[in-house]
Amino acid sequence: MEALFFSPFIILIIACVLGFFAAWGIGANDVANAMGTSVGSKALTLKQAVIIAAIFEFLGAFLAGGEVTSTIRKGIVDPLLYQDDVNIFIVGMMATLLATGSWLMLASRNGWPVSTTHSIVGAIVGFVLITKGSGAVSWDKIFEIASSWITSPLISALLAFLIFKSVKILIIESNNRSKAAVNLIPIYVILVVFVILQVTFRKGLVHIGLVWENSEIIQYSLILSLVIGIVSFLYLRSKSFDFGSKAGIETAFSLLMVVAACAMAFAHGSNDVANAIGPLAAIASIASSGGVIESNATVSPLILLLGGVGIVTGLAMYGHKVIKTVGEKITKLTPSFGFSANIATASTVVFASYLGFPISTTHTLIGGVIGVGLANSIKEIDWRSVINIFMSWLITIPVGAIFTILFYVILRVLFGV
Repeated sequence: MEALFFSPFIILIIACVLGFFAAWGIGANDVANAMGTSVGSKALTLKQAVIIAAIFEFLGAFLAGGEVTSTIRKGIVDPLLYQDDVNIFIVGMMATLLATGSWLMLASRNGWPVSTTHSIVGAIVGFVLITKGSGAVSWDKIFEIASSWITSPLISALLAFLIFKSVKILIIESNNRSKAAVNLIPIYVILVVFVILQVTFRKGLVHIGLVWENSEIIQYSLILSLVIGIVSFLYLRSKSFDFGSKAGIETAFSLLMVVAACAMAFAHGSNDVANAIGPLAAIASIASSGGVIESNATVSPLILLLGGVGIVTGLAMYGHKVIKTVGEKITKLTPSFGFSANIATASTVVFASYLGFPISTTHTLIGGVIGVGLANSIKEIDWRSVINIFMSWLITIPVGAIFTILFYVILRVLFGV
């Protein structure tokens, strides 16, 4: 067996630092997908958004991020190809973390909402290309992931379009707005809470040692969702909302935006933590086994914890730059618009996370925002901003690959591998 270039403990410490850096970049950039619409619609202040995102991004990453982590960690390339080149594999995974964090820091500094999934996929492909050649890349897995970059925004756009249309027809344009708002808004609350509880109970409880039957999960999710829906109903009845005007309806939807923001943050944390700690999980597996690469190693809760903390730190320090881009530059958002986009995005991302399928939250949310813009008026969309965002997506994969190759060469020299 090949001797490690450093002690397993030193290797793990270095990997944790780099993993934290990558998670920091995700928090600084992708958190806009969770909070941009809330801030842009004025439903939440920037400070409130950061606090809510910090809580629910962390919970999503720690409780429900394990399944996607296993997919990104061993789905693109078979780690066993490096069984006789353990040090090369470790250095390569370190390079991917460093490349991902560096690109996200650069993008966040400029306010570009890029895809972190693109970043890590491009980084891993770059590593495999420079070490094993194109034949070692699991191109079928790349195609599977790439197809989601097309389908996820389309699905989210369609859902957002339909959700906002239902809100517009059933509530905003209702003959009795007050009655419609009080009776129907809690139903939207029940739907989004039910979605989040499903993924929490099905995946999150596994990490804390609890396993429930499918019937129990549905039953408990439904009960809790109904309770929260009833609380929302009572709250709306007790408040003096001016439901006779559209402004009054939007004020009521601000309540729903808080729930939607929590849902989106949880969904984002559960899905995108994989982009930071997938390579870290692979390195930790090697360090703990003394140099043996395992293709099905279990992801430690401590690694999920590190990823969650890194995401929260990044969003608190740098997230405001991309939040402004997503919340203000695509289309003018109101609470009802933002709610529709967030719920469509959260549903798409949570379902993908449940299936262990890594998708781009950035693409999904932009699709949702465009969907509500189209439901309102195509003239309300700033297509120049949309095109600029799309262009930043196109360069992310090649940049991730190039950065990885550069850092891989540098790290090999530094570590003498």
